[in-house]
Amino acid sequence: MLDDYVERILQARVYELAEKTALERAKRLSQRLSNDIWLKREDLQSVFSFKLRGAYNKIAHLSVEQQAKGIIAASAGNHAQGVAMSAHKLGLKAVIVMPKTTPRIKVEAVVSWGVEVVLHGNTYDDAYERSMKIVAERGLTYIHPYDDPDVIAGQGTIAKEIIDDFGDQIEAIFIPVGGGGLIAGMSAYLKKLHPQIKIIGVEPDDAPCMHDALKANERVVLDQVGIFADGVAVRQVGEETFRIAQKTVDEILLVSTDELCAAIKDIFDETRSIVEPAGALAVAGIKKYVQRESITNKSLIAINSGANMNFDRLRHVAERAELGEQREALFAVTIPERPGSFKEFCHIIGRRGITEFNYRYADDSAAHIFVGIQTHESEAEKKDLLQRLSEKGYTVIDMTDNEMAKIHIRYMVGGRAQNMGTERLFRFQFPERPGALLRFLDNMGQQWNISLFHYRNHGADYGRVLVGMQVPVKENEALQVFLNEIAYPYWEETDNPAYQLFLGN
Repeated sequence: MLDDYVERILQARVYELAEKTALERAKRLSQRLSNDIWLKREDLQSVFSFKLRGAYNKIAHLSVEQQAKGIIAASAGNHAQGVAMSAHKLGLKAVIVMPKTTPRIKVEAVVSWGVEVVLHGNTYDDAYERSMKIVAERGLTYIHPYDDPDVIAGQGTIAKEIIDDFGDQIEAIFIPVGGGGLIAGMSAYLKKLHPQIKIIGVEPDDAPCMHDALKANERVVLDQVGIFADGVAVRQVGEETFRIAQKTVDEILLVSTDELCAAIKDIFDETRSIVEPAGALAVAGIKKYVQRESITNKSLIAINSGANMNFDRLRHVAERAELGEQREALFAVTIPERPGSFKEFCHIIGRRGITEFNYRYADDSAAHIFVGIQTHESEAEKKDLLQRLSEKGYTVIDMTDNEMAKIHIRYMVGGRAQNMGTERLFRFQFPERPGALLRFLDNMGQQWNISLFHYRNHGADYGRVLVGMQVPVKENEALQVFLNEIAYPYWEETDNPAYQLFLGN
């Protein structure tokens, strides 16, 4: 199996369109992590992503008859641009099916290559189903984003470039994982010719499709995936990519959204370039691996896989990067409602900076505050601060890893409501498109009163919404029917301590 892929990689036709990208040493990260860190700059490709390699290699190897009939792909991102540019280069007819939720900037980027764009459905799965119907109707050849030998071989050329430039004295190569095409191609080449190099995949902890598949020893379908790292938001890895990964991948690391944001900042500090969240997975993985293994003086390589970042998302990245670097901790603290109590609290905090302070009167005896405190990249420092506050008699809850608190509570105004005994709280992901809220309200009808609503745009394909509804206990079954019908990903947050302290009854 690996022999075949090595041969395919050596014969790949990627350089008719793609570029051999730079392998750059990350000086600041190397010094900070006491290891030799290198960045493979796939974000510098003409479409700002490695996806161009596999797409062009697949299309270039089609028969004359297949090319004459035309090609089709379903994608909302980097694969779409790779296919469109490849079709333009070869003078082929191409159709790209994209979800209606795709940001306009991505649609316009694909249209600019002169291909036909079909907007259909709200998800990738909807777009894929539509593309299959068009294949049946028009006889086009489908270009899969990852689960195809020629696509896999095209991505595998990155591994050859690394060895050509650096040699094989490498401890580990860290590779972002979505459907698995990139890690399958690279690991097939490396494990056949340089088996001593560790192959470590990196996935978001809310989209662990390869991690869970390797653990279960079979492909699994995730119930839902996080959408922050949209370039790897895949519910199931490919059949062929999984088969290769089982034989070649040493480990899959999982990283959080905050760790991804911190890695984006690290890459910006090194290169003055801004990668997309999926493009920063490998750097986040290196940082986690070095901390876990306590290694020094090793050569570690990260694949910067893409830079198709929505500008609006930068605000969210900047806000979460400090948390990812453990330079900020978020606490909910109950302090006495009396003059001087805030000053006493600040004396305990000492000379640490307070990044924010949100206060809401609770009653005559207590006040609840939501506070951000600067720390210095140390979990131990945060634990010490928690202990000191507790020893002084403060009731304190660590909110640093509370997703609802970070996305919603810290930005909300108002406070605790009275006589809301039947209120239930839900966190939703709404498609970021006109009519998403109206569809939600139309389906809900006039059954229940909306008692709380918070939405904040994060520059993603989905909006994050917090909704409170007054639902009598006897209507819980009807509520579940509504939630199933609306089919937006959701999490109930009624028991979340952030809600109980700052917004609940």
